[in-house]
Amino acid sequence: MTNPPDEDIAEILRTQRTFAMIGASNDPGRPSYGVMAYMQARGFRIIPINPAMDGQEILGERVYASLAALEGPIDVVDIFRRPDAVPAVVAAALAEKDRLAIKTIWMQIGVIHEEAAADARAAGLAVVMNRCPKIEYARLLA
Repeated sequence: MTNPPDEDIAEILRTQRTFAMIGASNDPGRPSYGVMAYMQARGFRIIPINPAMDGQEILGERVYASLAALEGPIDVVDIFRRPDAVPAVVAAALAEKDRLAIKTIWMQIGVIHEEAAADARAAGLAVVMNRCPKIEYARLLA
């Protein structure tokens, strides 16, 4: 598994401020909820994606069913799903890459999918795997 160097991850977090969070939850006990709250408190816009909650709100943001439903733009697709769900998420991101101005695919801790990462890189996107933006922000920028 290859991730960008720390300087590049820090630059992503400095400049890419709108995330679409795939697998967002409204349960305060779920990691995605805590990451969303933390990142919002630091000025990021986190747009939750969860088809089961379409039209509801999480932490003041409307939930969308899919990337295709977004009006855009977004910078980062943050994947809070099992590794076996990653290829479909990356395919959806690549289909919407130009329309939404997507720059980065970010896979949360425990989420690694080399083939999907290779597809994203081949399409010109940055890829971060097995890392949490909350942890990386605290480590590199706080």
